[in-house]
Amino acid sequence: MDEQRFKQGLEKRKAVLGGDYVEQTLANANDFSRPFQEMMAEYCWGFGWGDETLPAKTRSMLNLTMIAALNRMHEWELHLNGAIKNGVSKDEIQAILHHIAIYCGVPAGVECFRIANRVFAALEDDEEQAS
Repeated sequence: MDEQRFKQGLEKRKAVLGGDYVEQTLANANDFSRPFQEMMAEYCWGFGWGDETLPAKTRSMLNLTMIAALNRMHEWELHLNGAIKNGVSKDEIQAILHHIAIYCGVPAGVECFRIANRVFAALEDDEEQAS
């Protein structure tokens, strides 16, 4: 394992998905799943997200479309939150969802809108409580 790429990957993963989520995922890893978690940190997040050619915002936009196409909605919700952290606006997400519905199918778009509505409602509730 490339230790520097692994550390860089952990930093990127925490920045996008949240430190609590990443720490919990790593803490829950056992002898069977730990190598996979380490590979994801090093390869996906260190190598993939560590390449500065594309900004994090663009990567998040790409992830939303690819994960929707794969119909991995649990991961889609996780990456929607990451996209918001990476500066993807609500209007941009709406446009992405329209594109998902066109190219991945209306059922995928419906599910993504359902998730997005829930995520945005929770964010608004958090903002109101903070006020």
